[in-house]
Amino acid sequence: MPSSVPAVGLHRITKRFGDVVAVDTVDLEIADGEFFALLGPSGCGKTTTLRLIAGLEFPTTGRLRIFGDEVGTLPPNRRPVNTVFQNYALFPHMTAEENVAFGLRMRKVSKAEIEPRVRDAIALVHMEGMEQRRPDQLSGGQQQRVALARALVNSPKVLLLDEPLGALDLNLRRQMQEELLHLQRHLGTTFVHVTHDQDEAMNMADTIVVLNEGRVEDQGPPARIYLKPATRFVATFMGDSNLVEGTVTRRDDHGVTVATVFGALELPVRDLPEGRVILSLRPEQIAPAPGDGFAALCEGVVRECHFSGTHIRCRLMVGRDGDREFQVNLPARTAVRPGDRLSLYVDPADVVALAG
Repeated sequence: MPSSVPAVGLHRITKRFGDVVAVDTVDLEIADGEFFALLGPSGCGKTTTLRLIAGLEFPTTGRLRIFGDEVGTLPPNRRPVNTVFQNYALFPHMTAEENVAFGLRMRKVSKAEIEPRVRDAIALVHMEGMEQRRPDQLSGGQQQRVALARALVNSPKVLLLDEPLGALDLNLRRQMQEELLHLQRHLGTTFVHVTHDQDEAMNMADTIVVLNEGRVEDQGPPARIYLKPATRFVATFMGDSNLVEGTVTRRDDHGVTVATVFGALELPVRDLPEGRVILSLRPEQIAPAPGDGFAALCEGVVRECHFSGTHIRCRLMVGRDGDREFQVNLPARTAVRPGDRLSLYVDPADVVALAG
């Protein structure tokens, strides 16, 4: 049964490297048994945050707890965590079995206990029959499984994953996403996963935290992060988004009126202050025909369109002077070509209003 105490707690954590602030006053709580993703662009502080949890770096200021115990000054071997790195960090001269057993041997675990634990860990990642192979005799996916087994054999309370799928091709990456998620659900262990891949985070995580320049921009379930981003950065980082400037001109019990270059939009939101706002519209939420409750948005001329399997990605030029670019994703069977003029509609409930 999951603990009510957070598996990991970061309280006002800052990490500086000289004059560079890599992690800036971060507060995070990661629940026991959660698949938690640290997501953001290169240099945002996600790997440094993971290394702080692992004990590979120490915070400049702030407190770090694992299951309620203060660990901010403890070395890695005194924390109930293990890390799987992007390059797997396997010993090339050791077999898969020896790599998995290494941590137990270093801890002076008896041989009688090591053998069944290594056997169980190898079975857990479906590597039976390959125990005697060295890393150079294994594929990238197989090496990753060995690295996972080596981490899990120590029964960590928290497993840290530093972009472990980054070196794999697309199909294998998708397969390993499913296997990692199944493994986490089976074990109930807290997984903290660093990635720069938005789709990967949304496919796997219970909770996503989006980092930017060392700070938390947003945190929540994947659907909320994508559909209702908290900031302009999150709206554009979590997939494509069309941004429209507007001004709140009126409010009542039903919501607000926002004046835009395309005309007024009535939005069912009540927590917007009067003044300038940014409206975020996802390409798949814009339709070429009105639906129930939809509002007319604008007209545009198709500049480019590309078939991408599940939909057609269209780039349209919109606005009075045709000088604004919009991206719209249309159903895959839509008959559309460059030069076509489309009328665009949107459900006001899908429009996200962000502070200007």
